[in-house]
Amino acid sequence: MPPLDPITTDPVLCHGKPVVRGLRYPVEMLLELLAAGMTIDEILADYPDLERDDLLAALEYATEVR
Repeated sequence: MPPLDPITTDPVLCHGKPVVRGLRYPVEMLLELLAAGMTIDEILADYPDLERDDLLAALEYATEVR
């Protein structure tokens, strides 16, 4: 499993919500895209500054905070 290092929080970014690498992509939004049926490859095509490990870290984060 990927490390959770890409997941960060900062009170000035996205109201302190967990984001990926400080890029203003909230973990919640990425999980919603996956839940809506988008594939990892589709998300990466739409958001080229994200990496596969970022999405895997978001999924891992979700399992840790449930």
